[in-house]
Amino acid sequence: MKWVFREWCLAQSLPVGAIMYWAVTFQGTGFRLPTVGIILMIAGAFGFVVSAIIFGVSRGPGRSNRHSMDGQVVDAQGNTSSMHEESK
Repeated sequence: MKWVFREWCLAQSLPVGAIMYWAVTFQGTGFRLPTVGIILMIAGAFGFVVSAIIFGVSRGPGRSNRHSMDGQVVDAQGNTSSMHEESK
């Protein structure tokens, strides 16, 4: 959940930065809102690139559809045996 919230914040910084750069005309003392807008847009673009790289790497090349499962089976007499299943 923490990762999703962080990604959402980075994704929102791009449009918020664009609004601050092009739509807000207020001038504060000591800083300019368009400068803050540019910083937010850069942070949003950087976050998008990093997310795309992480997503691409986590998918991995050519994952197979094979699945395996290990477990233990207990019969009616209380005897246990190991089990391994593979499926496509």
